[in-house]
Amino acid sequence: MTSLLVVDDEESICWGISRLGQRLGFQVFCASSAEDAIAVAEERRPDIVVLDVRLPGMDGISAIDAIREHVRESPIIVMTAYGDLQTAVAAVQKGAVEYLVKPFGLDQMERVLARALETRRRTGDPQREPIALDGFVGSTGVMQEVFKRIALAAASDATVLLCGESGTGKELAARAIHKYSSRSRGPFVAVNIASLNPALTESELFGHVRGAFTDATENRSGLLVQADGGTLFLDEVADIPIAAQVKLLRAVEQREVTPVGGGQSVRTEFRLICATHQPLWEKVQAGLFRHDLYFRLAAFPIQLPPLRDRPEDIVPLAEYFCGLLSGSDRTNPTISAEARAELRDREWTGNVRELRNAIEHALVLSRGGMILRDHLPSPSPRLGISAGQASTSPEADITSLIHNWTTSRISQSGESATLHEDLLRLVEPPMLRAVLEKCRGQCAVAARILGLHRTTLRKKLEEYGIHLD
Repeated sequence: MTSLLVVDDEESICWGISRLGQRLGFQVFCASSAEDAIAVAEERRPDIVVLDVRLPGMDGISAIDAIREHVRESPIIVMTAYGDLQTAVAAVQKGAVEYLVKPFGLDQMERVLARALETRRRTGDPQREPIALDGFVGSTGVMQEVFKRIALAAASDATVLLCGESGTGKELAARAIHKYSSRSRGPFVAVNIASLNPALTESELFGHVRGAFTDATENRSGLLVQADGGTLFLDEVADIPIAAQVKLLRAVEQREVTPVGGGQSVRTEFRLICATHQPLWEKVQAGLFRHDLYFRLAAFPIQLPPLRDRPEDIVPLAEYFCGLLSGSDRTNPTISAEARAELRDREWTGNVRELRNAIEHALVLSRGGMILRDHLPSPSPRLGISAGQASTSPEADITSLIHNWTTSRISQSGESATLHEDLLRLVEPPMLRAVLEKCRGQCAVAARILGLHRTTLRKKLEEYGIHLD
């Protein structure tokens, strides 16, 4: 009979899980402290262990190694009512196969026990000690899930796709994954794709050889080679040009890159983490992002929630930023009740980044004293188009969108912007797909409608990764 050890100082928890275990056919043992659990593990050798973190005497995380000496590769499930990123990572690094945040339902525990049975022989990694990490604050359920997925991602070498609105902490999550991973001693190379000149993106990522183009006066290693032995973080990956997407896919799969203008491949071993605030799958459907690259990058997605989905974290985050921004040599300023209420009531369209800026603004005005409601900056305006500004035709909509897009790109890139080429890459793929669908994939008919030669159309389809079927 499969045996189960339940370790918790709350009798109700032990009773509930014991009844569930007995119903599922387990032989159940209970312990109310880590010391008792170690003794039971030595005597009974349980097949599965369910272990609470907060226990009288030795805590659950510290007890894992001692329990592991007696249960070998038996799955250990950690549960806690005080989940944070450090606890989640410590649990995974100590070899826990699951991390549950109280309160949870017995149906959830039943699913976890079923998965534990399937992974009884999986080897854990109890050797690395947890590393202190600042920056992530959150006690809500959605953030506990984020902590758990970050911990699981750090324990593997899978490609991670971080999704979420601007300001939700995607780069912070990427740095956490790197810091807790086996690559933590290697480089962490971060690049924002949107900030790169599209014409030079390939050179930046893959490097170039001398003479590859006009300004290439010497050989240069690309970011993928610079990240060798560590982690490469590609922020705003949705903006990577189509031509560079092909080379990136090959680099991820083959672990080698060919510099621009060169014929000799260079080996590089890096872990890839990508981030985007755009709906990447919609870009795949519009022909702006290769579907094969999408599936390669999205091996392990992590969704970072907007601040409005975790309002209980707003005040703790504000207090954290007060301590972070006021300096270690000063007493942390307090936040008045009226200011706390104002913080909870705001929409925070800029998410955690906007909240940090608001606290920094308030600290300047409060001059080390209590932060009052009047010290907070004015709320950010709502995003969107008002009813009076709504356009009346598809042509007007397109014209307005192109105008806004052009203005934004010039503001970001200045004279280095390549607007005409970028606009073609934005507009042509969905237009080509629409015409091909209308013509049932008949290239000759589609070419006549588009006013293109068939050879030219086929080259464009190949460039954008669009297939006739």
